[in-house]
Amino acid sequence: MKRKYEKLLADCESEKTEISMDVSSSQGVRAVKTRERSGKAVDSSETTQIDLENSPLNFESFGFANPSQKDDLKRIKGVGPFIEEKLNTIGIYTFEQISRFSPEDIQTVTELIAFFPGRIERDDWKGQAGILKKGGDTDFSKRLSTDK
Repeated sequence: MKRKYEKLLADCESEKTEISMDVSSSQGVRAVKTRERSGKAVDSSETTQIDLENSPLNFESFGFANPSQKDDLKRIKGVGPFIEEKLNTIGIYTFEQISRFSPEDIQTVTELIAFFPGRIERDDWKGQAGILKKGGDTDFSKRLSTDK
């Protein structure tokens, strides 16, 4: 019986193929810490760097913003904490920016944040942002205010 297993082991070892990984292509890639071990969200606004020159977004069309100008995008129906974080990561921080989206911008943002196609239009993010940037309230943002 022992010889049987020795033979199988020898066969397996002779069939081994060497696995090699080329890690040189991963230079410059790094993970961004988003949560502490306790589950608490980490403020990653300081470490997020947006490459504006190579971004597929047309910031000339809807404007530039930075974390210091950040609005509470969760006041827009359809934007929760996860989507807000994704929007911030690609350089979208304000109601003003969202209110100025063109159809092309909406398509690009949808692709970049891997969100449900058509959801931005269905939830009318652009219209809601237009109201919120002027200090107004939408039905959704009113409900958020009364829930607190």
